[in-house]
Amino acid sequence: MDIHEYQAKEILARSGVPVPRGGLAYSPEQAAFRARELGEGPWVVKAQIHSGGRGEAGGVKLVHTPEEASAYAQSLFGRNLATRQTGPGGKPVFRVWVEEATDIAREIYLGFVLDRKSERVMIVASGHGGMEIEQLSEEDPESLIRQTVDPAVGITPFQCRELAFALGMEGEQVAACCRILNACYRAFRDHDATMVEINPLCVTGEGRLIALDAKMSFDSNAFFRRPEIAALRDRSQEDPRECTAQDNGLAYVGLDGTIGCIINGAGLAMATMDMIKLSGGEPANFLDIGGGASPERVVTAFRTVLADPKVQVILVNIFAGINRCDWVAAGIVKAFREANVTVPVVVRLSGTNVEEGQRIIRESGLALVTADTLADAAAKAVAALRSEAAA
Repeated sequence: MDIHEYQAKEILARSGVPVPRGGLAYSPEQAAFRARELGEGPWVVKAQIHSGGRGEAGGVKLVHTPEEASAYAQSLFGRNLATRQTGPGGKPVFRVWVEEATDIAREIYLGFVLDRKSERVMIVASGHGGMEIEQLSEEDPESLIRQTVDPAVGITPFQCRELAFALGMEGEQVAACCRILNACYRAFRDHDATMVEINPLCVTGEGRLIALDAKMSFDSNAFFRRPEIAALRDRSQEDPRECTAQDNGLAYVGLDGTIGCIINGAGLAMATMDMIKLSGGEPANFLDIGGGASPERVVTAFRTVLADPKVQVILVNIFAGINRCDWVAAGIVKAFREANVTVPVVVRLSGTNVEEGQRIIRESGLALVTADTLADAAAKAVAALRSEAAA
């Protein structure tokens, strides 16, 4: 789960990272009030969405009067801000962050990420801040500095000093940089984060270090022990289909294709999407109904897939182990009665109680297309899609 910049800054500030003074605004009038509250300008008004690249997209502006802050906030509220990370649809702006402007002498990139390959926390830093890490790794890979942190030991003083010197810190800046590195690691560890990113970490004209922007992502599996983090979730920034699926215990990721997928098991789901593409189609989603799926759960999966207006065909691919084919078949029949299924449905069942599942499908009287293998199911789904397009 991602959070907004201002939320990340609040968490990092509590851990000891210096951040600019600022205030949150939900209206143009409140933006002007926040500017006056901060004292003499100029100020920076920032759209709060879950995306980087806001500055390039027109979501960040330096203002010099409260009236200018109000007018700029007015231009942001209610619109979808599209960045290179959000895609053309963008994400809606419902709040802005107003903070005091900072005298920037130098910008640094600093990130903490969970490196699953080494099973360590990876620190990535660069003396060229203000750029996305993908852009940095492509344009100037030699500038990237990496350190791994053993979770059993934690970040060590010598690692902090090495990073500070590598980033060109001098004098008191070395100690300040070490404090920030320790604070970021504490925030990462103590909140079950998967990423902490400060971009840029600014060196001011006076030589101070301050975090001008911040991002944090968290492991949703740890929310049972981090209710304060779970409460920071902003559903307006998420795909509504993914929210609905998550609320119903389904693993769902929306894609751009036209063939909706209802599958059990992440590996089988990936293989099915690959087979759809090999057959000439495009999957509309990844959806794993999980083990032990009841008929009601299958109906929910159908509703979730059909919520995507791009879906023109549904492919159900079940290889039942813990699951049962008769439960899934009953769910498919139930979905036709309750979920208003109007698109062609291709069904491939295999595994536990497959004969009973096939009997339920056969005797349902529904216009279902059945398949014996994954390749056959994918081919029939693409054929049904082409038939629909021709019609």
